[in-house]
Amino acid sequence: MENKMNPKVDAFVGRATAWLEEMEKLREILLDCGLTEELKWGKPCYSSQGRNIVIIQGFKAYLALLFFKGYLLQDPHGVLVKTGENTKVGRQIRFNDTQEIVQLEPILRAYIAEAIEVEQSGVKGDPIQDTELDIPEEFQHKLDENPALKAAFDALTPGRQRAYVYYFSVPKQSKTRESRIEKCTQQILDGKGLNDR
Repeated sequence: MENKMNPKVDAFVGRATAWLEEMEKLREILLDCGLTEELKWGKPCYSSQGRNIVIIQGFKAYLALLFFKGYLLQDPHGVLVKTGENTKVGRQIRFNDTQEIVQLEPILRAYIAEAIEVEQSGVKGDPIQDTELDIPEEFQHKLDENPALKAAFDALTPGRQRAYVYYFSVPKQSKTRESRIEKCTQQILDGKGLNDR
């Protein structure tokens, strides 16, 4: 079955001001691997049987192919990169030019095939080793004095809880941490995540 290019992705690539040639090469490989092309979250996304496998991400310094469940891939070539210190699941392969994509093509195809297998097998690894949240003192104090806030925070998904705790923990000064907690209190009470509007 020939997988077709999605007109929405065609339009996205047509508007791109950078990484044009690189995106086209990645699209060719991904479609040849039997993936379905869609535009999701404003980026070219590739799925298999309705399950997301990879997404193309353009940055100033590089173009990346993000594997949604990259933490479950073997990575014998050591090409997968965590996208940030607190990334649990996704892993990227980064490119600086088309030549790199061409050189890595056999590896890319193998990793894509493995990612499809992982998705179809239903394998679920646990990316979260640290289930205990290290709640900053200022936030713990606020939770202790406001039962409604504690109930609302406990009702959030683990991912949303971690996002808040990380956001509150980053500043070195207690005053800044308190200010962030204050700003987010109503959002937590409303049952919203840190980035929900």
